[in-house]
Amino acid sequence: MPILGDVSHKAMVEFMRQLPSRLKKPEAILVISAHWEEDDATLLGAKTPAMFYDYYGFPDEAYQITYPAPGSPDLANRIAGILNQNNIAARIDPQRGFDHGLFIPLKLMYPQADIPAIQLSLLRGLDPGAHLSLGAGLRELMHENILVIGSGFSFHNMRAFSWQGANTPDAANDEFQNWLIEVCAGPLSPSERKQRLVDWQKAPFARYCHPREEHLLPLHVCVGMANKAATVIFDDYILGKRGLAFLW
Repeated sequence: MPILGDVSHKAMVEFMRQLPSRLKKPEAILVISAHWEEDDATLLGAKTPAMFYDYYGFPDEAYQITYPAPGSPDLANRIAGILNQNNIAARIDPQRGFDHGLFIPLKLMYPQADIPAIQLSLLRGLDPGAHLSLGAGLRELMHENILVIGSGFSFHNMRAFSWQGANTPDAANDEFQNWLIEVCAGPLSPSERKQRLVDWQKAPFARYCHPREEHLLPLHVCVGMANKAATVIFDDYILGKRGLAFLW
């Protein structure tokens, strides 16, 4: 929808397009995608990834989007090795293509598609502690010029979105977003931050905002990796609902 010009994504599109100006240009990009779940942590290993249109019911042009960035089999194999060394089972999928958790944000951020990009799956079962540990297992990558993106959504109740794009007041949405800001960007100890994210279902209106948590857990991976407070860099409306982005 943002690529096809949907007006309710206007704030997101503007944010994503200006975001690279706040970042050092990376040598590679690793995306943790909400749209991929595997038994083991799985990395996209194709040298030239295909497009994986993992959605249905959209206009024809949604299936003509391209993002011809190269993959990086060497980086995928190295990250799999790092995870295995940290007792996190990891493997390579040499066939899977870029899903829209990667190609939509990167087409907005880096439309020239000249930076090698790979994806990392979520873990089937969606255990929050396991995803915090997955992030902790990636921590040594923070010393490299690799942009790591947790590609999800801080609100993902498909039935509650305003498909007409109206930004209507929603106190339940606000309470959960405010809780996320407190936990991810507030002055908490790393252990308290981790525990509150493990217990995220206790947050106000957690299951209203996330009937299923696959769009929240990329955030857990990033928190586990960074192990410190974030900065809020986006707080606006998408599809009529308030959403957030954090930067470490």
